[in-house]
Amino acid sequence: MKIVVLGAGESGIGAALLAKQNKEDVFVSEYGTIKSLFKSELESNGIDFEESKHTESKIVTADLIIKSPGIPEGIPIIQKIRNHKIELISEIEYAYRHCNSKIIAITGSNGKTTTTLLINHILKTNKLNVEACGNIGNSFSRALTESKLSDYYIVEVSSFQLDDCIDFKPDIALLLNITPDHLDRYNESIHKYAQSKYKIAANQNSEDVFIYNEDDFLTIEFLNSIELTQMLIPVKSNDIKRPLLMSNGDSIDIRKLKLKGEHNAFNAACASEVALKLGLTAEQIEIAMMSFSNVDHRLEKVARINQVLFVNDSKATNVDSVLYALDAFDEKIVWIAGGKDKGNDYSDLMSLVEEKVHTLICLGVDNQKLLDVFTPVIKNIEETQDVFEAVEIACKYAKEDEVVLLSPACASFDLFDNYEHRGELFKKAVFSLIK
Repeated sequence: MKIVVLGAGESGIGAALLAKQNKEDVFVSEYGTIKSLFKSELESNGIDFEESKHTESKIVTADLIIKSPGIPEGIPIIQKIRNHKIELISEIEYAYRHCNSKIIAITGSNGKTTTTLLINHILKTNKLNVEACGNIGNSFSRALTESKLSDYYIVEVSSFQLDDCIDFKPDIALLLNITPDHLDRYNESIHKYAQSKYKIAANQNSEDVFIYNEDDFLTIEFLNSIELTQMLIPVKSNDIKRPLLMSNGDSIDIRKLKLKGEHNAFNAACASEVALKLGLTAEQIEIAMMSFSNVDHRLEKVARINQVLFVNDSKATNVDSVLYALDAFDEKIVWIAGGKDKGNDYSDLMSLVEEKVHTLICLGVDNQKLLDVFTPVIKNIEETQDVFEAVEIACKYAKEDEVVLLSPACASFDLFDNYEHRGELFKKAVFSLIK
C-alpha cells in the first residue's frame, strides 16, 4: 500500500514511523519546513519526504492519506484528494487500526491534558502497564512503535484529530466538556465543533464505557439525540474541599489534592471513574492522587517575588480555561492575555474580571478585540509584543499579595512557536527578576 502523510510535525512523523514499521511504502509531504530533529528521523529510517511544497502528482497516487491535525479541510491539496476519492484519515485513526491494546481516550475543550496525566499517574502508581500519548507528548502512532507495548494507551485527542476518524473506538471514552474553541476552524459554529468531539463515542458498543459531563448542555443534547449502547457514567461538577462520591457508591477523598479549583475536582472525578472501572480501589486511587503534580503551563506557580505570585497558565488558549484560572484565585490579579484570537466571546469572563482584575497587559500582535471588550471595565490596560516587557509592566502594577497571571485565552502563533514556548519565555522573564 502506498501511504502519503501530510504534515511533518509530531503527529505526521509518528504516523510515518508506524507505516515504515508496518513495511508500507510511505512518503511525507510538508508544506512548510521540517524541524531538523524530525528530518533526521525520516532520513535515518529511510523515509522519503519533501518540504516547502505539496507535489500533487506524488500525493494523489496514494492508496491512503494520513492528515496531520493542523491541516485544515479547505486547503487546495485536501480538495484534490477528495476529488480523487482517496481515503483520508487522521493519525489517531491510523494508530487505532494497528493497536491491539486497550484504549482510554479523553477529549474536551478544557481539562483533557490534566485528566490524561492524572489517569496515567494513578494507573502507573498502581503498577499497570500504561502510556499516555496523543495530543500530549508522543503521538499515538509513535507510541505504538516502541519495542515494549503497553496494555493500555491513554490517548488525549483534540477535535482536529477526531475530524478524520472513521472507525476509532476507545474502550473507555471521556468527553469532559464542550465550550467555544477553535471556532475559526469550524465556520464559527459551536455545533460543528461539538460534532467532532462526539466522534469519541460514536463507534462504541455495549462492552465499552462512556464517561461524560452531566452538567454540559451540548453533551446532554448529543446523548438525547442518538441511541447509545455503551455503559454511561455521568460526572457532575464537584467541590474540591469535600470527598467525591463515585458512581459505584465509593467515596474518594481529594481534599489533599495539589490541584486548585472546582474544574480539577471534576477532572479528578473523571480519572477516578476510569481507575475504578479498571479494578482499582478507592484507597489506591486516593494514595496515587496525593502525589500528582499538574502539567507545566497550566496554573503553574513560577515564583513569589516581593510578595507577588507569578503564575504561568500559558496552556489556557480559550476563554473557558481563563474562566477557570481567574476563579482559582481569591487575590487581585494583573492579567496578561492575548495572541491569535480563535473567535473568542469574552462575555463569560466579565463578572470575574470586574471583581478581580485591575490591570490587563495585552501580549499580542493584534489586541483590538481585547481592548474593545475590556477598556470599559479594567482600570489599567497596556500593550506589548514582548513577554519580558509584559513582566516588567506587571511588576509596575502588582501590589503585595496579588497575582500576576499569564492566561492568554488565545493561540500563541502570532509571537511564539507554541504555548510551551510562550510559557517558558514567561518563566524566564520572571526568573530574570530574581537577583
